[in-house]
Amino acid sequence: MRLLLTSLVFITAGALGLAGARQPTTRDTGIIRGRVTETSASAMGGARPLVGELGGATRDMTDRRRAVVYVDPAPRPALEELPAGRARMDQRHEEFIPHVLAVTVGTLVDFPNDDTKFHNVFSLSRVKTFDLGRYPAGHSKAVEFDKPGIVPISCDIHTHMSAYVLVFNHPYFAVADEDGRYAIAGVPIGTYTLKVWSEVGQADARSVTVPDGQSVECDFRLDRSR
Repeated sequence: MRLLLTSLVFITAGALGLAGARQPTTRDTGIIRGRVTETSASAMGGARPLVGELGGATRDMTDRRRAVVYVDPAPRPALEELPAGRARMDQRHEEFIPHVLAVTVGTLVDFPNDDTKFHNVFSLSRVKTFDLGRYPAGHSKAVEFDKPGIVPISCDIHTHMSAYVLVFNHPYFAVADEDGRYAIAGVPIGTYTLKVWSEVGQADARSVTVPDGQSVECDFRLDRSR
C-alpha cells in the first residue's frame, strides 16, 4: 500500500504566505464544502470489491466508504503551532469503529476493547509501527501518532479487522459523513488544490479558491476502477 496521501484532498501552495505572515482571523477565512460520491458498479460493468466485502460475513460497509478530504501543503500559519489532540478508535463486534479516523500530528489515539473477547491492535506502517499486544474486554491502550501519513490498523487475532488512521500536519481536513458530505472550516482565503482519499477508489485533484468569509463548493466522484 502506498503510504502517501495521494488520494486525499489537498491544497496547493498558491495561497501560502511568506515567513512571518500574520495569523488568519475569522475575516480572512472561508469554508470548503461539498460531497464525495462514487461511480456506480453498473456504470462500470462491475466494480472490484473492497477488502471488507470479501468473505462470508455480512457487515455494514457504510463506514468503509467514508472519504477524507484535505488541504496539502497547508497554509504556513497552520504549521507554526498545532495543539496535540486525543481521539478514540473502538473495537466492537470484531470491527474497528470508526473504520477511518483522521487526526493531527501529536494526537494520542485510544484503542479501547469494548468487545467480548481479546484483541491485539498493531500496525506495520513505516509511518507508525506498533504492537499493543493482546488485551481483554474493558481494557484500553493508546498510541501517539507523531508523523504525517496513512497508518493501516489490524488485529493480530481477527485478520478480517482493519482500519486506517490518517495523520495530518495541519487542521484543514474533514471526514465525509455517511452521505458523502464534508466541510472544512477556517481555511485561509486563497487558491488551493484539493484531493480525496478513500478505500473505494480515486478521484482527480481539484483546484479551489476560498473566498473571504464565505463557502465554496467542491465535489468529487470516486472511480473504483482506478
